Amino acid sequence: MIGFLLSPLSWWNDLFVNVPVALALAWLVSWFWPRAFAASFVAAYWLTNVAGLVLLQKGARELLGDAANPYSRKELWKDLAVSLLYTLVIVVLVKLGALQPLPNYFPDR
Repeated sequence: MIGFLLSPLSWWNDLFVNVPVALALAWLVSWFWPRAFAASFVAAYWLTNVAGLVLLQKGARELLGDAANPYSRKELWKDLAVSLLYTLVIVVLVKLGALQPLPNYFPDR
């Protein structure tokens, strides 16, 4: 179930799970190191997607009784490629300023 929640296979996943988790982690990191916001956001987002895909495949194998077939390198590379594609979208959103450190949403008055 955690794998499905983290995987990029559902239309709502990024909006309600991965982006908020990654953004929260990036806000936390940028609180201590503001210049690391974009890098930490992208890294956290990427890791949530990869973790979701890996957990989803492992869970599906167990559920289907196919635990004898281990998670292959080919499947890992495919999961990494999908996550990289999604991550590129996140990088574009950060570069366009749509996603930024929390204090930037509340400018000084």
